[in-house]
Amino acid sequence: MATRNVAILMFDDVEVLDFAGPFEVFAVTSELSKGDSLRDSFASRPFAVSTVAEHPGAVNARNGLSVNPHCTISDCPPPDILIVPGGQGTRQLINNSAVVNWIKDCAPTAELVLSVCTGSLLLAKAGLLEGLAATTHHLALDLLRELAPNTTIIENQRFVDNGKIITSGGISAGIDMSLHVVGKLLGTAQAEQTAEHMEYRIGNYESS
Repeated sequence: MATRNVAILMFDDVEVLDFAGPFEVFAVTSELSKGDSLRDSFASRPFAVSTVAEHPGAVNARNGLSVNPHCTISDCPPPDILIVPGGQGTRQLINNSAVVNWIKDCAPTAELVLSVCTGSLLLAKAGLLEGLAATTHHLALDLLRELAPNTTIIENQRFVDNGKIITSGGISAGIDMSLHVVGKLLGTAQAEQTAEHMEYRIGNYESS
């Protein structure tokens, strides 16, 4: 099994559960997939999860949590799965051409591009939601409509799967979306095992 690189974008004022929830899902899935031997543990690891920021150094997430990303957008391994979380910081980041262009440049070669909460605003700014359906945090639906006038905005849905581009609603919905992706790539049994280990209510992630 080839290991997929999962890159989670980090920035100041990122919502904590937006990035920590998906991080936990993909990391736990890899942990549970380890074989008995050292060789098996590397061969069977489905995901290598890393956090990536624009610049080196700590990122100040919501409510004062300091996080040290693994790498920067200039030295990050090409992501197979790109995750763009949300939070108040997205309002400033949509005007950051370096980050928006990095998302845009990663998208063509990524297998999947995911957003959590208002991370969808950055996907919209990068032009990745054109002609698709998408969702976001319920308090940011109108803002997403402004940024993505050619996108069908879906309300009251945990996540929306367009195939390659998947967007989720607010905060905890990123866990549902991530479990859905695990099931999509590795099978329902693996997603259920991850959800059970996390003691997350099995079945939540099945809603699309």
